[in-house]
Amino acid sequence: MNQLHRIHASGSQERLDRLIQERLAPDADKARIDQRIWDLFGEDWCVMFTDLSGFSRRVEEFGIIHFLQIIHEAERLLIPVIEDHEGILLKLLGDSFLVIFRNPQKAMKCALGLQQLLAAYNLDRLPEEQVLLCVGLGYGRVLRIGDSDVFGAEVNAASKLGEDIARGGEILVTGAFRQQCGDLAGTSFMQLAQAPAGTATAFRVVF
Repeated sequence: MNQLHRIHASGSQERLDRLIQERLAPDADKARIDQRIWDLFGEDWCVMFTDLSGFSRRVEEFGIIHFLQIIHEAERLLIPVIEDHEGILLKLLGDSFLVIFRNPQKAMKCALGLQQLLAAYNLDRLPEEQVLLCVGLGYGRVLRIGDSDVFGAEVNAASKLGEDIARGGEILVTGAFRQQCGDLAGTSFMQLAQAPAGTATAFRVVF
């Protein structure tokens, strides 16, 4: 992040903090403050959460250094694909990525590209050396705080899908993402029996 981006991110966070502090006052007009926050920071984005499958098991079997190697390989392989699809990588959280996209179809194509790349990468590797990626995608109105964080119902749903529900090699999406993305050649959607909090429906992408 360059100096200008750091200033922007810091200024956005400070402004949000001031408004939240105002909201805490006993006589605060919360509806007015909430509207100001959404006016300042509300934007429509696709949100992607990724996670590496099998963290606890692999650490127990092979040690944390082995898993750090897997994380290193995941970053080396996946970040160029994200950049090629115009994704903005907001956070690296251990073995998880938080990425946002303006264009839903580019987000979907990126997710497909990530999984296809890793499927080829894993072919000639031992099971313990494979990079197994889980992906969750959401779309909607979020609070974007500079280039550091996003908040909102679709953020929470995408996080649950990518980090808690998806298995290695899967792409799960919210109903809002599916509707916004539309059809993409070579893919279809299978509705999940249960959807996480933040979305009424969720789907597994078949590709």
